[in-house]
Amino acid sequence: MPDWRFLFDPDHRTVALHLLSALVAGGLIGFERSFHGRPAGFRTHALVCLASSLLMLVTYFQWKWLPGVPLDTVRTDPTRMAQGIMTGIGFLGAGVIFKEGVTIRGLTTAASLWITAAIGILFGVGFFLPAILATVLVLGILSVFRRIEAAMPSQTYAYHHISFDRDHVMPEADLRRLLTDQGFTVANMSYRVTDDGKVFEYRMIIRTTNPSDTARLAAALRELKSVREFRISPTGD
Repeated sequence: MPDWRFLFDPDHRTVALHLLSALVAGGLIGFERSFHGRPAGFRTHALVCLASSLLMLVTYFQWKWLPGVPLDTVRTDPTRMAQGIMTGIGFLGAGVIFKEGVTIRGLTTAASLWITAAIGILFGVGFFLPAILATVLVLGILSVFRRIEAAMPSQTYAYHHISFDRDHVMPEADLRRLLTDQGFTVANMSYRVTDDGKVFEYRMIIRTTNPSDTARLAAALRELKSVREFRISPTGD
């Protein structure tokens, strides 16, 4: 018969409480990320928080590693374990940051993994109040702040390439006027001749305060017969 008395060991109950608390906190943060279709979601965040808590428990209960050995002979620095966790999570965070065309995505998810690891460390050492408060704040940042950020006035940037036949190039002044009429300003402008000198191309970064201006600009450019090719690539997380 198995000896179930270990379930009533106060240390074992403490370990279970720490790990389950970390699992719940990581799962809540990960659920928000999964809901918005991010690559690192529910399971990833739950595992990160649980692993961080587990590793900190290793140092928290270091005196149990070698039963019967005087505590003075077994000394570890818990802060080194925390540093190792945060260093390791950097590699995982880098894995969820990717470049899609000219847009960098995954920065918020990487930051959420980082803070989830920190929350796991807090649960691991038993700092429940700051860990729970941090979990609530993170969920607020990822959900409520999303709406606040969407409502805030901000400038939207986009990479814009437009090309013409070399003998039928729209003058730069006319192009700038067209962009201005559609609500854009030009941050910078560069020029390029391609296709063995047959095509002239303007390359620029444009900005606007209204994201819907992008669709309006695309519709206006489609009506111009002289436009050989164009591309509008908004930037964002």
